[in-house]
Amino acid sequence: MNLSLNLSDTIVALATAQGVGAIGVIRISGAKAIQITNALFPHKNLALQQSHTLHVGLLKTKDEILDEVVIGLFKSPSSYTGEDIVEISCHGSTFVQSKILEAVISQGARLALPGEFTQRAFLNGKMDLAQAESVADLIAANTRAARQTALNQLRGGYSKALNDLREQLLNFAALIELELDFAEEDVEFANRSQLEKLIHNFLENINLLIHSFQLGNVIKNGVAVAIIGQPNAGKSTLLNGLLNEERAIVSNIAGTTRDTIEEAVNIRGIIFRIIDTAGIRDHTTDTIENLGIERSRLLAEKADIIIHLHDAAGNIEDDLKIENWLKPFAGRVIDLYNKADILRKEWDKEDIDGLLKPGYISAKEPGDIALVKEMLYQKVINEDVSMEQTIVTNTRHLEALKQARQSLIAVKNGIEQNIGGDLMAVDIRRALHYIGEITGRVELDRDILGTIFGKFCIGK
Repeated sequence: MNLSLNLSDTIVALATAQGVGAIGVIRISGAKAIQITNALFPHKNLALQQSHTLHVGLLKTKDEILDEVVIGLFKSPSSYTGEDIVEISCHGSTFVQSKILEAVISQGARLALPGEFTQRAFLNGKMDLAQAESVADLIAANTRAARQTALNQLRGGYSKALNDLREQLLNFAALIELELDFAEEDVEFANRSQLEKLIHNFLENINLLIHSFQLGNVIKNGVAVAIIGQPNAGKSTLLNGLLNEERAIVSNIAGTTRDTIEEAVNIRGIIFRIIDTAGIRDHTTDTIENLGIERSRLLAEKADIIIHLHDAAGNIEDDLKIENWLKPFAGRVIDLYNKADILRKEWDKEDIDGLLKPGYISAKEPGDIALVKEMLYQKVINEDVSMEQTIVTNTRHLEALKQARQSLIAVKNGIEQNIGGDLMAVDIRRALHYIGEITGRVELDRDILGTIFGKFCIGK
């Protein structure tokens, strides 16, 4: 985004999705928003109306009636951007929408850039940078967990946690800076033991936030799950069971699945991308099958979770080879032993008890599928991180938190080593800078802001 553009311009954009719909909303923001709309809306003078009111009438140019519309009026400073905002709700015809946009532009507005409305809200102090970024996350949210996390950040929960700690650290920074002014008199304004407790508390909170990123990344981007196993182990049956639909072809013929099949399933608010792969075996001369096997290996290496589906009545030698190959990825592997239903019919009572242990399943049984879903969920939900607490979902925030942590560790070490206040002040200022980067409470590089808001849709 080119931030050299005049932010005092009045901007306009379609705020609803492109295409035909029942209603379209065109948003105008800026000092001339009301003046421009008045030129097209002769029904009443909007400048004389109260903020947060709706007005019905015809939108006209000199030559024609554009549409019958509902005007939403939001006056500065009590609006999303902090500027005067007019929202025109018109009929959802793409032709009607384009004609209204043309008319508004002809009166002196310009088309908004991606994210420019939210950028103005940030620059006008209506929200901090972390809240602004959560707007994009909320728009993109496709699960309950993603929505909940984005709403928490938009409402300022994340920012408040950081700002409360930042304010306390600022107070100590000011006292240490004051000590430097009286260096010759050897006075101490900042209580070192209190500062040490604060740093300890700050580090605990930052470590929790950093620790939460793994879950945050899962909530935001989903989890890739590769189902790996020898041919005819029941991988496609398991996929169909997890999806609760017949997505993959199931056959008793080994090697039926030649290519990968990927589908998404929502398990308790988290998206799992389930990948059914070609069966892995060494003794095949089929060129196409070999290509599928090689692709299975590559996908498994990249997956967040690997389900190694054993055929409980299958070829042990092939299973052992797959187990050896998966050893480097052991932390990501869930071992399941399929076709326990067949063995339960054939084995005696003593053996059946062994087949009731966790991991022995029948991919055809709904109850066993429910257990597999719970295993997947528990694999990604860290017990130390609650879905109710503040969760970091943004890589930029993660890197800033890591840098702040390094600076705070340096302050902690400095207190223990009784170093001078001047060196300690440098580390405290650095920590404050990185915390401020998250919420935008420091001077941010224009390119950083351009990158952040450039990812937004046009009308936001």
